Amino acid sequence: MAKLRLSHLRRFIPLLDWGRSYGWNAATNDLVAAVIVTIMLIPQSLAYALLAGLPPQMGIYASIAPIILYAIFGTSRALAVGPVAVVSLMTAAAVGKIAEPGSADYMMAALTLALLSGGLLLLLGLFRLGFLANFLSHPVIAGFISATGIIIAASQIKHILGIDASGHNLWELVLSIAGKLPETNPFTLVIGVAAVGFLFWARRGLKPLLMRIGLKPRPADLIAKAGPVAAVALSTLAVWGLSLAERGVQVVGSVPQGLPPLTMPSFSLSLWGDLAAAAILISVIGFVESVSVAQTLAARRRQRIDPDQELIGLGAANIGAAFSGGYPVTGGFARSVVNFDAGAETPAAGAYTAVGLAIAAMFLTPLIFFLPKAVLGATIVVAVLSLVDFTIIKKAWGYSKADFAAVTATVIITLGLGVELGVTAGVLISILVHLYRTSRPHMAVVGRVPGTEHFRNILRHKVITEPRVLTLRVDESLYFANARYLEDIVSDLVSRQPELEHFILMCPAVNAIDMSALESLEAVNHRLQDMGVSFHLSEIKGPVMDRLERTDFLTHLTGRVFLSQHLAAKALGSNGIADRNGSD
Repeated sequence: MAKLRLSHLRRFIPLLDWGRSYGWNAATNDLVAAVIVTIMLIPQSLAYALLAGLPPQMGIYASIAPIILYAIFGTSRALAVGPVAVVSLMTAAAVGKIAEPGSADYMMAALTLALLSGGLLLLLGLFRLGFLANFLSHPVIAGFISATGIIIAASQIKHILGIDASGHNLWELVLSIAGKLPETNPFTLVIGVAAVGFLFWARRGLKPLLMRIGLKPRPADLIAKAGPVAAVALSTLAVWGLSLAERGVQVVGSVPQGLPPLTMPSFSLSLWGDLAAAAILISVIGFVESVSVAQTLAARRRQRIDPDQELIGLGAANIGAAFSGGYPVTGGFARSVVNFDAGAETPAAGAYTAVGLAIAAMFLTPLIFFLPKAVLGATIVVAVLSLVDFTIIKKAWGYSKADFAAVTATVIITLGLGVELGVTAGVLISILVHLYRTSRPHMAVVGRVPGTEHFRNILRHKVITEPRVLTLRVDESLYFANARYLEDIVSDLVSRQPELEHFILMCPAVNAIDMSALESLEAVNHRLQDMGVSFHLSEIKGPVMDRLERTDFLTHLTGRVFLSQHLAAKALGSNGIADRNGSD
C-alpha cells in the first residue's frame, strides 16, 4: 500500500522521481546551464514585462516562483518557464480592456489573469484533459504565432522611435505610428536602430567571428546567445555617460530591489467574468506552445513528457506567478533551447535559474535605471521576428486547401482584428475543418486483388468483384456528423445494382460508433431488408464490437459479422466473378 501511494505521489510530483538519482555531475551541468539562461533571461524578462504593459520588475518576478514550481511538478528536463512574447501581448490585450496600463487596477488584473489561467490548467491536468489542446491544429498555431509576431514587432517600433503610439491590431498600430512620426526622438532612434542591428548581427555573425579567433563552437554559440546582455550594458552606459535621459530618451527608471513580494490577486466575480475568455485562450496557446517545445527537446534525448502532468506543472507555475507579483507564463522556445544546449539535465536547472534571478532582483536592479526602453524594444523585435514564418501558407496551399483556408483566415483576422479574435477564430476554424473532413469521410467500394487476400479501391487497382456482393470500406469513425452521409452513400450505391444480394460494410478504420451512427446503421439495415439485400459487417474492432453487443442491433442484423473481409467474400461469393479494371 505504501509503495502504491508513493508511486501515485511520484506521478503528480515528478521531483520525487528524478530527484532520487540526482548527483554531482547532473548538478554541475544544471548550474552551468542556469548561469547561461539567467544572463539571457534578465533583459528578456524586463522586455516582456514592457510588452505586457507592466512594470519591468514584474517580468523578473514572473521568472522566479513559477520556475521553481514547474521544477517540482513539470516533467520536461529542459523546458524553461517564464514570460514569453505571445502570452505577454495577449495579457496586454486582455487587461488593457479593463484598466489603464501602469495603474494598480491593471497590475491587479494581470495577477488575476495568471490565477485564472493557472487554475484552468491545473483542473485540466487533474482531470487529464490535455487532449483538448489537440483541437488547435499545428498549421493554425503556426499562422497565429507568425501574425502575432508581426503585431508584437510593430508594437515595439514606438519604443525604437521614442514616440507614444498604440493599437490592438496591425492596422491601428500602423496608423498610430504614422501619425506620430514627426515626434521621433533622434537619440532614441539611433539607440534603437543600433540595438536592432547589433542583435541581428550577434545572432548570425558573432558566433563565426568568435570561432575564427579560436573559440570552440559550443562556447561561441553560448556567448552569441548572450548578445542582449552586451546591448543592455553598452546602451545603459551610453545613456548614463552622455546624459541622454535629459534629451528625451526614455529609460526604465527606478526598479524596486528585493525578492518578489507576496501579492493577492482579485477574487471579484465580475473581474473573473471579464477575464475568463482571455484566460482560456492564454491557457490553450501557452500549453500548446510549451508542450511542443518540451516534446521536441525530450525526443532529442529519448526522454518523454506527460502532457497531463505538464498541465499541472504549468498551472502551478501560473498560480505561483499570481501570488508573487508576476503575470501569465509558459514554456519559452528560445530560452528552453539555450537551456538544453547548455547541458541542463534535470528541472533543477530551472530552480537554479530562479535563484540567479532572485539575486539579480536583490542586487542588480539599480544598475538598470538608465537602461533605454528602445533597447528592450529592440530585444523583443529581434526575438519575435524569428517566430515569423509565413511559408506555412504556401505549404498548406500545396497540401490541403482546407488547412490553407484555416491558416489564412487566422493570419488575416489576427492582423486585422487583434490577437484574441485571431486565436478564437483559429480554434473555431480548426474544429470546423475537423468536422468538415470527418463529416464526409473517405469511402471506397473495394474488390479483391488477384492472387491475394487483400481488398483495395476499385478505382485505383485492378481487382476482382462479385456482381451479387458489394463491399464499401469506411475510412473514418462513425458519429453524428457523418451518419447521414453514410446512409446516402449506401442508398446510392445499392440503387445502382438491382442484382445485389449482399452488402458488406468494411470497417478497418472505424474506432468508434456513436448513438447517431448506430441509428443510421439500423436504418440502413431496415432499408436493405426491404430491398431484399442482406447487411453484413467485416473487420469490426474489438472495442466497437463490445459496444454493439450491448445493444440489440446485432440481433436484428440481416447478415453476419465477419472477422476479415476475406472470410466475408469467401462465404458470400459465387461463380459469377467479373474483373473490374480501375484507373491507377
